[in-house]
Amino acid sequence: MLRETDRDFKFDWITIILFLLLVGFGWLNIVSASHVGEIDSYFDITKLYGKHLVFIGLSTLLIVLILSLEAKFYERFATIIYIIAMLSLVGLFIFGKNVNGQLAWYGVGSMTIQPSEFAKFATALAIAKYMSDLQTNMKTLGDQIKAAGLILLPSILILLQNDTGSTLVYASFFFVFYREGLQKVYLTIAISAILLAVISLKFGILITAGSAAFVIFISYFFRRKKRAAFWKPIVLLLVCVGFSYGVELFYENSLQTHQRNRISLWLRLEKDPAKLEQMKKEEAYNLIQSEQAISSGGLSGKGFMEGTRTTGKFVPEQHTDYIFSTVGEEWGFLGSAIVIILFMALIIRVLVLAESQKSTFSRVYGYGVASILFVHFTINIGMVMGLIPTIGIPLPFFSYGGSGLWGFTILLFIFVKLDSNKINEW
Repeated sequence: MLRETDRDFKFDWITIILFLLLVGFGWLNIVSASHVGEIDSYFDITKLYGKHLVFIGLSTLLIVLILSLEAKFYERFATIIYIIAMLSLVGLFIFGKNVNGQLAWYGVGSMTIQPSEFAKFATALAIAKYMSDLQTNMKTLGDQIKAAGLILLPSILILLQNDTGSTLVYASFFFVFYREGLQKVYLTIAISAILLAVISLKFGILITAGSAAFVIFISYFFRRKKRAAFWKPIVLLLVCVGFSYGVELFYENSLQTHQRNRISLWLRLEKDPAKLEQMKKEEAYNLIQSEQAISSGGLSGKGFMEGTRTTGKFVPEQHTDYIFSTVGEEWGFLGSAIVIILFMALIIRVLVLAESQKSTFSRVYGYGVASILFVHFTINIGMVMGLIPTIGIPLPFFSYGGSGLWGFTILLFIFVKLDSNKINEW
């Protein structure tokens, strides 16, 4: 399975350099967010920043292994990798370790391994394999259902482990399907459903129904063939009202208390001042501290390890999901902008390379990589800045943790390997 030495392999160094910059800058911020007092050695593995250096070192070994294997290995064994990943998720229900109410980790000595981080690249491989084998353009309902099944299986398993954040990431594959020919009507339905759900919770069923009726009937009367299907806007309106009612039922009866509180704070639904203040103390404490840390950074920040709110540990779990607040405080608006530019440059670079692939498998996998990174990056930064409800999801290459770093490293460098082989795909 090792690559042949007589082949002309050219790795995309732009992607690799962007990866190194993100990982390196991420580690610096983990140092700031996790250190206590004077630092005697950055290699102290009893400290979080020392442990993360070990994770980075192991990531280097993973990169060497990934780039050493033949590119065809990933296509040939995509199904087996996917099955192993799914079995690892199922095994959590028997051997898993419960951490903060989530049954999402295996205990390995003093370490924990989170298989959902590895299931992402496995699912991306499986989807690429399925679509390349069938050469499907996602136009038929049967192909759409089968492809959706590959996503739903890990999503359901992870959701049952009470890891909502990781579950949401699998919606990123919608972008892959759309690129491969999924009809625009699905995109319209998805965006409309999100808007309808938000409006329903914010303003109630009556206003939602009135707004939906206005939009539907206005669009109907501007259509040329409006007389041929007068019943359609009526049916569509009933569907919207039913969906709105279902959203409210789900919000009140299915979500956990902390989940409802986070959505309520985001949409500012709570009217009782006393209860609102209590919710802020319990559910929004991290967010409030994060926003204050970011805003205190100003234009250029306070400097490396000089952030008072970071060194004072005002933001709980700042080295994991809230690591971007460290960037905002210590590196300011300019540093935050650089991080965002680096992420966008990496995502765009992967998309450009994906479009240049000669095989369907490599192209689809590339779009899977870009989509996963985009959703993680967007949700995490949006959460830290209060633009979306609080969702537990790491920032790729930045947040502390071996499983996350290894999962994203494998995800990206499998594509680097596939891209390096495109000159041999004729």
